[in-house]
Amino acid sequence: MEQRHLGRTGLRVSRIGLGTLTWGRDTDEHDAADLLKTFWEAGGTLIDTADVYGDGEAEYLLGRLIEGLVPRRDLVISTKAGSVPDPDVRVDGSRGHLLAALDASLARLGTEYVDLWHIHAYDPFTPLEETLQALDMAVSSGRARYAAVSNFCGWQLAKAATWQLTAPGVRTRLAGTQLEYSLLQRGVEREVLPAALDLGIGLLPSSPLGRGVLTGKYRNATPTDSRGASEHLAPFVAPYLDDTASRIVDAVATAADGLAVTPLQVALAWVRDRPGVSAPIVGARNAQQLTAALSVEALSLPDEICRALDDVSAPVHRYPDHDWSML
Repeated sequence: MEQRHLGRTGLRVSRIGLGTLTWGRDTDEHDAADLLKTFWEAGGTLIDTADVYGDGEAEYLLGRLIEGLVPRRDLVISTKAGSVPDPDVRVDGSRGHLLAALDASLARLGTEYVDLWHIHAYDPFTPLEETLQALDMAVSSGRARYAAVSNFCGWQLAKAATWQLTAPGVRTRLAGTQLEYSLLQRGVEREVLPAALDLGIGLLPSSPLGRGVLTGKYRNATPTDSRGASEHLAPFVAPYLDDTASRIVDAVATAADGLAVTPLQVALAWVRDRPGVSAPIVGARNAQQLTAALSVEALSLPDEICRALDDVSAPVHRYPDHDWSML
């Protein structure tokens, strides 16, 4: 699998990442082992997790599989901290919480360091400089090799990245940012992606298949074994089952038919090759699903197909996102 630099850093990652959102809850150890081995054998390196996935079970499961199944040195492990299971708070970006969470992640993963550590979300109640100091301390102590953020909007990303580049002392440059991005969700193109491109921050799209909807599996009904039928994940899928999404899915299916490939391959190739994207993060229920996603490695979409998909899924971007003189 092709490797890409994450933003303007020396960190190289496989251009498809493996997500672990369901590990330890819907994905058991046997299936997780199959997924990890399949991914590694295909040349994949980037494994994405978080301290709240499965209430820590995803990290614990990944840690059990490292070394026994796949050498630690062959993986780029990315995890996150900051989200908390409290409906009234949800995010804790305090330095104390973040560093304690990182230590707990390392213990579950059974490793001395993570390659990429994300702040999971912006905390409006903690000074941003305090949150960013946790990144600096994690990198300077060797517990994290590179720093990133997740779910920051455009101004939050720009503020954080600028602080890291200009504040006095030794600061850790942001290497990446993770947000949802697909043909069904192009909101990052308004401000986040332009900021990331300007600042040299690599984008790691989550849910690149539109929460599974872009595979076409929901075109006629909801499969009983799908996330859309899952008690935990049905509300996650539901927003992308409307008429607008249906038109985009139909266009993806038409493109796939013309290219003699699958809708999954078309949707994933589109987001993988967007400007600024380093590696979409793909979640799979089993090795068969993952193999289907990894088969996109050999596919590059023709320009005319990309333009057609761009047009059918184009979000409304007006002032001030576009130059006022063009309005």
